[in-house]
Amino acid sequence: MPIATVNPATGETVRTFDALGRDGIEQRIAAAHAAFRQWRLTGFDERARLLRAAADLLDKEQDDIARTMTLEMGKTLTAARAEAAKCAKAMRWYAGHAEALLADEHPAPADVEDSGAVRAYVRYRPLGVVLAVMPWNFPLWQVVRFAAPALMAGNVGLLKHASNVPQTALYLGELFHRAGFPEGCFQTLLIGSGAIEDVLRDPRVAAATLTGSEGAGRAVASVAGDEVKKTVLELGGSDPFIVMPSADLDRAAEVAVTARVQNNGQSCIAAKRFIVHTDVHDAFAERFTRAMSALRVGDPTSLSTDVGPVSSEQGRADLEELVQDALAKGAEALCGARRPEALPDGWYYEPTVLAGITKDMRIHHEEAFGPVATLYRAADLDAAVGIANDTPFGLSSNVWTADEDERRRFVRDLEAGGVYFDGMTASHPALPFGGVKRSGYGRELSGHGIREFCNATTVWYGG
Repeated sequence: MPIATVNPATGETVRTFDALGRDGIEQRIAAAHAAFRQWRLTGFDERARLLRAAADLLDKEQDDIARTMTLEMGKTLTAARAEAAKCAKAMRWYAGHAEALLADEHPAPADVEDSGAVRAYVRYRPLGVVLAVMPWNFPLWQVVRFAAPALMAGNVGLLKHASNVPQTALYLGELFHRAGFPEGCFQTLLIGSGAIEDVLRDPRVAAATLTGSEGAGRAVASVAGDEVKKTVLELGGSDPFIVMPSADLDRAAEVAVTARVQNNGQSCIAAKRFIVHTDVHDAFAERFTRAMSALRVGDPTSLSTDVGPVSSEQGRADLEELVQDALAKGAEALCGARRPEALPDGWYYEPTVLAGITKDMRIHHEEAFGPVATLYRAADLDAAVGIANDTPFGLSSNVWTADEDERRRFVRDLEAGGVYFDGMTASHPALPFGGVKRSGYGRELSGHGIREFCNATTVWYGG
């Protein structure tokens, strides 16, 4: 795949970039390795000062970077601005909380004595150079939610971003440098996927984090496993959105639309499978389909647009294959399931609701990365849980119910990294984020995320 900015609203190639050669990659790894030896010695106050400076720059440049993101991957300008603001917020959160999150941990005095020590504690120390392999769908946020905690912990980063968002990738590398971070602390590598293995096998690279497809995760995890290096993987998702009889149907349907089409439907944590109790199924389906049909599809730079294009021609083709497979096997399109006739240029697809999904349809098992929702009817709570868990993924889940007994059951039984009641899944710096099953392993954000790339060191003093 060429490293290029291709406008998904028009299909126009705006700018292309040459990939780094071996010498360029070597220079950046060497710079990162050298930077880590000094950066790890800095105090939390200095790290926080620089991270806040980066947040200030991001706030000032919000409109410019938002337009770059919209140009490169098609998210609406409104969503792009919100993403930039969220990144600045996360930077400030980690600047203010990292020291406490990584404070020494002291066992109970009785346990220290029982270990034969006069004093013992756990100290969190950084691992070193971390390779971040990041996707295009949230081109700023996915990177910052790794970079902010990693830098505050004393690590340094090498970013291999998706090849279709090179300008956003270069902006990120320059952002931290302009904020005052020492040379080599955070660098962008403009390289193709074929170069990742050599970087990860370099002994100066300590660990890797990847957000992306299951295939990409398998490839990186395989190399890292062979090298015995730590990884964190956040992969695909096919999150359930469960609606029970006690739910506020008007509110549930309203949120369901946002949960499905956020980021033009291209989000791992977007709700994709809508599982509705039979007692309220028809009422919910009518509300949901009506609202999905009313969404305005068009130019992502227009503030009146609800849904822009998907990010690539191949991405739309993949989405169409899933929909056509379902329709050929008996599914019913309640709305959409086609390209909008008024938008012949660009990679647009109408918001779609499919009903009558069966297990032999690919869309039942595969992730639909675009504005396509699947609708299921569940006879009772057990059936809803069964449908929800009948997927290889387990990233997050959404449940609408006012019944406390039902809530306890869903928390106990749903196979997911998160259970969100009466709302939609969203990431926040204070809450851990990640999944189970083929959605990956490890956690980002919160104290769990900042400690993923730390050495939990036992310090023990004898008498």
